[in-house]
Amino acid sequence: MSEKISVVIVDDHPMVAEGIQSVLESFDDIDVIATLSNGREAVGFIKNNDVDVVLMDLNMPDLGGLTATEMILESKPDTHILILTMHDSPEYISTALNHGAVGYILKDVPTDEIKTAIDTVMRGERYLCTGAKGSLEPTDNSDRESLTSREQTVLLQLAQGKSNKEVALELNISVRTVETHRKNIKRKLDISSTAGLTRYAIEHGVLQGTGPVT
Repeated sequence: MSEKISVVIVDDHPMVAEGIQSVLESFDDIDVIATLSNGREAVGFIKNNDVDVVLMDLNMPDLGGLTATEMILESKPDTHILILTMHDSPEYISTALNHGAVGYILKDVPTDEIKTAIDTVMRGERYLCTGAKGSLEPTDNSDRESLTSREQTVLLQLAQGKSNKEVALELNISVRTVETHRKNIKRKLDISSTAGLTRYAIEHGVLQGTGPVT
């Protein structure tokens, strides 16, 4: 019998994590070795354990999924990270992929599709669910200078109303670095004010609704 695929689930909603775990444990070749509630727990656990696949939520307390993905891959670059979220914004999808995630799944997919995604990334391929693929259809912004992955992350944080200090703490960078990123984002997007950045985020799907993104 071949070795089982070790999986870690990272989600701050216990019922969601338990539901995913229950589904995955019905497959003989899957071993869910941990369910964790935030990115910081995931970084610590994976640093000390060999994990094949991480199912990573995006917005979580203490440390979010994007920053956790980046930190995990710095110490364990062979880890396959699949983002599992309700958020289908193209900005979130492209930012997650730029940070090293090898797949993106929306939480409303059929449960068997999570297993398909795991099998796909274990073969060394990228996996995007149908909803994620649709959100990444080409847009007419080819003349605009692209934001770096870090700038995209900072934009997402700023769009949530966080201060420079809060963003710095979230991303483990200095306040001055956040200020530099904010300046570069404004220049690249040709936006002169923080209110303009927020409006851009809303218009381009970075912010959808008023509740927390999970």
